[in-house]
Amino acid sequence: MRIYYEPNDPIYQALKGSNIELTVTILNNQLQSLTDAAAATDWVQKNVQAYVPDVKFKYIVVGNGVGPTSPISQYLLPAIQNIHSAIVAANLQGQIKVSTAIDTTLVDNAFPPSAGKYSDAAKSFITPVIDFLASKGAPLLVNVYPYFSYIDNPADIPLAYALFTSDEITTPDGVKYQNLFDALLDAQYSALEKANASNMGIVVSESGWPSEGGDAATPQNAQTFYQNLINHVTGTTGTPKRPGKAIETYLYAMFDENMNGGGDEVEKHFGIFSPKILPCAKCMDAPIIWAIG
Repeated sequence: MRIYYEPNDPIYQALKGSNIELTVTILNNQLQSLTDAAAATDWVQKNVQAYVPDVKFKYIVVGNGVGPTSPISQYLLPAIQNIHSAIVAANLQGQIKVSTAIDTTLVDNAFPPSAGKYSDAAKSFITPVIDFLASKGAPLLVNVYPYFSYIDNPADIPLAYALFTSDEITTPDGVKYQNLFDALLDAQYSALEKANASNMGIVVSESGWPSEGGDAATPQNAQTFYQNLINHVTGTTGTPKRPGKAIETYLYAMFDENMNGGGDEVEKHFGIFSPKILPCAKCMDAPIIWAIG
């Protein structure tokens, strides 16, 4: 399970003893304050250390989708370093990894996937982050959305390829891909290789498909995508660059964000559930998948 908003006691109380592995995201508007080591220590003590071992923390994600042109990009690495130091001071480094989540746009030349590399604009920003994560044995988290790649280029990307329902395609370098998700993910691995981080793992920190609000955004397509994604990442197929193992993947999101006031209408409709229709009380004991892998 991954949470994005300011951690709060009711969430943690609900998770106590559940054995659900929790990823906590530190919001972008907090990064500047966490360049102060004392503030980072205070954050870890209040939001992590106070709830261990009853809450099973897995990752602390420092920032979400921060790019090289963002005015807060200068704060990302110092904040990661300070949160990591605070985790070490709490003797939790064996349980909790500190990382950040990027989006796929930092990589260009993504087709064929083997040509993927960090753009010139992104390289100087992301390379020091990657170097630090690699030195600590932490994975890089990447938000992977075949939906947006398809919408940006429907003339060249078949809908079936984005939904895991197409036949294989062969890239110009002779590699066979059955779906766009794998191609996007392997382009990220190729970029890591070119950044001298070939051993770094990737966790897919967001992936989803909207049910309304935009082109190809229907409940049927969303259901097809989510079910095929779950089947794929929980299997042992892997990707052509990383075959033979499951892909740790977080579905985005549990609920539609009907109060989301930013972005396009489609941004409100990535939920598996509508906030207007809650599961019945007797259904609440059924397992609900927040994260896969």
